[in-house]
Amino acid sequence: MDLSLTSEQRQLAASFAALFTRESTSERIRAAEPSGFDLKLWRALLGIGAVEMAVGEAAGGWGASVLDLALIAEQCGRALASAPVIEAQVAARALAESGETGAGLLSEVLAGERLVTFAPRVACGGRLELVPAGAVADYVVALSEGRLQAVPIGDNRTAVGNLASIPLADIMIRSDSVVLADGAAARELFSHALDLWLVLTAVALAGAAKRAVEIGVDYAKQRHAFGTAIGSFQAVSHPLADSATAADGAQLLGLKAGCAFADEPDRVRELAAMAFVFAYETARDATRRSLHIHGGYGFGMEADIQLYYRRVRGWAMVFGDPATALDRVADARYGPVAG
Repeated sequence: MDLSLTSEQRQLAASFAALFTRESTSERIRAAEPSGFDLKLWRALLGIGAVEMAVGEAAGGWGASVLDLALIAEQCGRALASAPVIEAQVAARALAESGETGAGLLSEVLAGERLVTFAPRVACGGRLELVPAGAVADYVVALSEGRLQAVPIGDNRTAVGNLASIPLADIMIRSDSVVLADGAAARELFSHALDLWLVLTAVALAGAAKRAVEIGVDYAKQRHAFGTAIGSFQAVSHPLADSATAADGAQLLGLKAGCAFADEPDRVRELAAMAFVFAYETARDATRRSLHIHGGYGFGMEADIQLYYRRVRGWAMVFGDPATALDRVADARYGPVAG
């Protein structure tokens, strides 16, 4: 598997990095709290086709590969983008793959008239919990009672306050939901969408981890104690080095999982869940280490590192703790447990 990027892919990543540098500053991130949604940023992303590129050309999109989407997700993570790019891309792709049943809603999504999100958790008792972007979306693509549905969102949502300041909501399934697929086909479409969500979220977490390490390194160079920069102390430099190495590994595993959609389709489920677990644990540790290096200043709301510390935990936990993803790895490799 060749993970080297083409010149076009490097340009793609650079263009989104430049957009986020302009439109997702720490001031804008703070201004978007507590909703966690920056409408101006979202419109800028729609303007450059961030959702359209996730859909195949036959369905009216640009036909970007999963690797292309992963490169965008990494920049989203680095910038802590207050916009549901990943969920919208996954949901749009699921609508496209559902065929004619999802075509009408998909056309509205691609035109920017509707914001659609994806629920990585299966509904329980007609209720979807902790839906990412559920507090701001118009529809959510979700699996409920063996059916993949596009659920309209209105007064059937309950916003969920959270320390990560992301737009979460619990949503009740409505009777006017559009059934996109049923039975085995629904489960397969949902599983495929979940794999994509796990990969893109993993790469975003890796991007956030890398940026958290950079913030920690910058502070360790500036902060002095006993007449020298604290970065010269092994108790500071070694944990940062460990996190830098782990962040590189999380990025590579996430990109490998992204490439597997085209190169190793039989390993996608396993690699996607593995990438998610490793990236979450890496981002969790990297943000904690960087925050602690800042000392008491790191816990203050004026410090940027606390934004990363809070956000990466929220992004990951909308699916569940690492054990949930590890169960998916085991099921993919060894088969589900009987019963």
